[in-house]
Formats: sequence, C-alpha cells, structure tokens
Amino acid sequence: MISFTPAAPSFDHPLEMLRACHGKILRQGEILQKLAAHLDCHGCDTEAQLAAQGILRYFETAGQFHHLDEEENLFPALRASDEFAQTPLPALLERLLVEHVGMLAAWDALRPVLSLLAAGEQVALDAAVMNDFITRYSDHIAIENAELLPLVPKLLTLEQLKTIGQKMAERRGAKFPTS
Repeated sequence: MISFTPAAPSFDHPLEMLRACHGKILRQGEILQKLAAHLDCHGCDTEAQLAAQGILRYFETAGQFHHLDEEENLFPALRASDEFAQTPLPALLERLLVEHVGMLAAWDALRPVLSLLAAGEQVALDAAVMNDFITRYSDHIAIENAELLPLVPKLLTLEQLKTIGQKMAERRGAKFPTS
C-alpha cells in the first residue's frame, strides 16, 4: 500500500503556513519538555546540547518571522478591511499583540539558559520559566487557531492573501511559488 503524506503548505497559502508554524511551535514546546526531563537523567550531554541548539535556532528565526508575519502583514491587512470594525477582531488583535509582548518576554527569560545548554554548560532549566513559556505560546496559538484564522478568509481577498504570502516568503529569503 502506498502512503501519501500531505504536502507542506507553501507561501501561496499563507493561512496554512501560519497554522503549520503554530504546529511547529507546539512541537518545540514538546521538545523543551523532553529536554528538561533529559537533563534530569543525563545532564547536559550532546543530545541535550543539540536539542537546546534546535530550540534556539527555531525561535531566533522562524518564531520571530511568525510574529512579524502577523504584526506587519496579517493584522494591518485585517485592520484595513471594511468589515473589521463589525467583527470581534479589534479587541482580539489588541489582545494578541499584548500576548506577543508577553511571549517575547518569556522567550527572553528562557533564551539565556538554552544558550548555556547549547554551549554544553551544565545549568538547571527552571521549570517555572519553561512552563510559562510553553503555556503562553500554547494558549496564544489556541486562540489564533480558533478565533483569528477562521475570520481571515471572510475579510481578505485571495489577492490580499497572496500579497501576505509574498511578504512572508520575502522575509525568509524564499521564492514565492508561481502558478
């Protein structure tokens, strides 16, 4: 039997890219939890260093790009929509932006320890700091997936979504698919 895996979303489907990024962020949180358990049993060995390096790499690149995709492209496009004021989006976007600030602060608290672990230093991963980071991201993603993303196709045209996708690709130095 042939097993087909769905193709990864591309920049010509920016909402699917955002959802996929949400999934990757949640997986990084799972890796972070596994890293904490691994440190308790094995200390800062090569596997722990690689895990810390991977988490750092993800949140210093794709994770930051994701916030910019929303703050510089998606949110302004939604605000420019004629129907924006008649939706729950004004309050929701304000809430999400405040949460972005808190999420970045949680990352700033976690990053130094991950940097030390990535360099091979035996340091403790504070459970409260880790759990705050994971909770902030997972709660935020749940709201975006349930409340924000379903409204986007109702307010933005396919052309506007294409423009958002092009800007997302440019931000990453990627080529925008041509169909």
